[in-house]
Amino acid sequence: MPLIRLIQHGSQAYREMVQLRDELLRKPLGLHFTPEYLQREATDILIGCFDAPAGEKEGRLIGCCILSPLDTQLMQLRQMAVAASHQGSGIGSSLLTFAESTAAAQGFRILMMHARKTAAPFYEHLGYRIAGDEFTEVGIPHFEMRKIIG
Repeated sequence: MPLIRLIQHGSQAYREMVQLRDELLRKPLGLHFTPEYLQREATDILIGCFDAPAGEKEGRLIGCCILSPLDTQLMQLRQMAVAASHQGSGIGSSLLTFAESTAAAQGFRILMMHARKTAAPFYEHLGYRIAGDEFTEVGIPHFEMRKIIG
């Protein structure tokens, strides 16, 4: 049964999170994280999903996302990634539900994201709506998507 929990910036779990995001989201685009970029995440809410084998407290990181407050009502979901071996198994939906609950518990009303165009149907299925025109970010098509969570 996967375990979803908050991750401490700079921890071993955080390093695994950076590696997963780099592998799935950055390297395919020819991009890499800089130390300055990663340092800015120190004030974000970091969420990880772990594949915990029976009898173990925590296994390896298989999914993650980041929440970044934009103002007192608006939270941005960033860097959602699920290991290729676990895609299509409900991990992404579970991570998103956890992220929504976490943001709502802290008083945020709206969760938004810059979703890759290819991922928009996944988010629409979970209640997110496209807000505005398609745009290019990191060289690929995206949509801003939003959902009222609180």
